[in-house]
Amino acid sequence: MSRVGKAPITIPAGVTVTQNGDLVTAKGPKGEVSQVINPDITLTIEVGQLTVNRPSDSKQHKALHGLYRALINNMVTGVSQGHTVKQELVGVGYKVSNQGNLLDFTLGFSHKIMFEIPKEIKVTTETLKGQNPSITMECPDKQLLGQIAAKIRSFRKPEPYKGKGIKFSGEVLRKKAGKSASK
Repeated sequence: MSRVGKAPITIPAGVTVTQNGDLVTAKGPKGEVSQVINPDITLTIEVGQLTVNRPSDSKQHKALHGLYRALINNMVTGVSQGHTVKQELVGVGYKVSNQGNLLDFTLGFSHKIMFEIPKEIKVTTETLKGQNPSITMECPDKQLLGQIAAKIRSFRKPEPYKGKGIKFSGEVLRKKAGKSASK
């Protein structure tokens, strides 16, 4: 049995998980998230607990067992507590501002980058004196949040010599030494 898959998911108070055919939906105080699952995988929903079951020990079913348990657990924690990603802009002159869900980046290019965030994500930007500009995003859907964060990072990935670019808060970058002067 899959170590991840066999662990039951505790459903906190205020969260409801329903299954309609292949569609699993979690509703809670932070919002609603849905996920289509493989028809071979079955769910047992009891009071305050959910278990994911597989029909056989084939390699495919073992892989799907752990996958869907992790996805459903992310849905439950997302609608109850929410997921948060914080990113920092490191570099002289790098700026970000938002008007609603429209982000406006100045990243050292000859033009500004305008990026529209989906309406499910709540975004805030802050620029404090002496600190790097930062972007904070909150969403109940962890997959959507990760995809948008990766897209924002792709505008200017941190470079390995000075570390300039868009990085996740708390991320440790390995820096290269660069050229060394000869004698």
